[in-house]
Amino acid sequence: MQDRLIEILTQHFNVQTQNIREALTFREQKGGDPGEILVQKKALSEERLLEAMSLTYRIPFWPDLPLENIYTEFINRVPIGFLKKHVMIPLYVPPPAAGQKGPAGQEGEPEQLPDVSPGGYLIAIRTLNSLQAVDDLARIMDIPEYRLILSTKGAILSAVNVSFELHRDSAEQIVQDMEEDGKAILNEIEERSDLLDDTSDAPIIKLVNHIISQAVKGRASDIHVEPYQDSFKIRYRIDGILYDALSPPKWIQPALVSRIKVMSQMNIAEKRLPQDGRFDVKVGDQEIDIRVSTIPTAFGERMVLRLLNKSVALLKLTEIGLERERLAELKGLVQNTNGIILITGPTGSGKTTTLYAILTFLNTPDINIITIEDPVEYQIQGINQIQVNPKINLTFARGLRSIVRQDPDVILVGEIRDLETAEIAVQSALTGHLVFSTLHTNDSASAITRLVDIGVEPFLIASSVKGVAAQRLIRILCSQCKEPFTPDQAALDAIGIPHEKAAGGCLYRAVGCPSCFHTGYRGRMGIFEIMSIDATVSNLILKTYDANRIKAHAVKKGMLTLRQDGIRKVLKGITTIEEVLRVTQT
Repeated sequence: MQDRLIEILTQHFNVQTQNIREALTFREQKGGDPGEILVQKKALSEERLLEAMSLTYRIPFWPDLPLENIYTEFINRVPIGFLKKHVMIPLYVPPPAAGQKGPAGQEGEPEQLPDVSPGGYLIAIRTLNSLQAVDDLARIMDIPEYRLILSTKGAILSAVNVSFELHRDSAEQIVQDMEEDGKAILNEIEERSDLLDDTSDAPIIKLVNHIISQAVKGRASDIHVEPYQDSFKIRYRIDGILYDALSPPKWIQPALVSRIKVMSQMNIAEKRLPQDGRFDVKVGDQEIDIRVSTIPTAFGERMVLRLLNKSVALLKLTEIGLERERLAELKGLVQNTNGIILITGPTGSGKTTTLYAILTFLNTPDINIITIEDPVEYQIQGINQIQVNPKINLTFARGLRSIVRQDPDVILVGEIRDLETAEIAVQSALTGHLVFSTLHTNDSASAITRLVDIGVEPFLIASSVKGVAAQRLIRILCSQCKEPFTPDQAALDAIGIPHEKAAGGCLYRAVGCPSCFHTGYRGRMGIFEIMSIDATVSNLILKTYDANRIKAHAVKKGMLTLRQDGIRKVLKGITTIEEVLRVTQT
């Protein structure tokens, strides 16, 4: 049948003979399936391979699986890991009456509808190599007769995840199942040694796992556990905004906090001092690094869990929200051979993401890049990254002083916080290094004022700083539910959009749907204000470090402000007037 599959791929799917030969050679040397080899080598898409397999083996191919037809009896009888390992899922589709359309679009006569067995059972698979596991699944589920269908790996795994998620106990059910005795649960937590066992039936462990998995599913960056006098609250930060998620009874608070502290390897007996910890979890196919911080309050310990998804690829420069002209300008700045490039903005404005995108752009074998960060959020292949550690006096300044002796071409300093760090950064830039760092300022021009306030001499700033990029993150309108509208004149005046540009329904507003968790937004992107330090600006810095005068001069030279960049994205239907006003208010 393999020969038949290869023949079909060549004749009906335009796969080049040379690619077929290479796949067969690879199979002889290292083993494997020729079709899968072609997909790995990008000579064929997964969907086209499955279409060819459907013709070869006469097994229907369903690119999408009807989630309402999943045979949910498997939830309590088959481990999720078994289904994911063999990439398969059972479905139940009642056979259509004669003349009706089947699920895949065929007529309802039995000879024309090979998809559904007389009993209505189907098993979706990705490859024929899992047939033994399919028989095992049918035996476990007591399925007497079934038919096979082919589907993509993504569709099958998504269906498996959704099935387990929909039928998992809700947070409210878990809370209701817990005994109203927080002290007993707390004692159980302190005595157990296998607390990281995800299969545990302990209600508090199920509740914490549910809170974390829902946060990951909702794309939350932080989980807040906030105690009050008679209650406590779980909140998620999604796209920069906090949303209430759950309000369990007050008596659960000590148990939940203790569970998270044990996972983070904190001292659960210490409730009077702030603590920090971390742990890793796996949710589906996503690896999540969670950093935990606690502080004591009048009504108990307050916790914040920062979620870092290590499975998400780092963004490229072309993906962070820069328009073509701004992108060319930033690329020109970062390709300097020396000098300081500053990225400014408040906490949570995406400065680290932008810096990582820049380093990825610059990262070539002929350049030595060293960073010192607090913390190192993502590892980048080919770059040496140092973690600040105040406990052993490894500060930004001390680390930077050592880095310059390591023959670097590019240096990243996580943040310029004091005069010592600033002076070493300036000296490194003046001696031929390209230095990147961040500052907490409202706009690009204020970075100059901030450096002077720290204690750096204006003439050193003028000669070392090559450019400053200020940025903010705006939420992107959900493509599923956004709707066009014409705003009133007051809203247009507030942001500075001429009425004629808003005519014709080119502006959109947020609505809310299940796809975006009813927020109206899904995802974020940056707006930027890039100020190049040319000779004229350098002379101005020597005369004055007034941020307003420096900014006015830069705007006169053509600099696009944060507000103006936001307006462009509003007119393109990417975001809303309210969102731009929210992040650009000074």
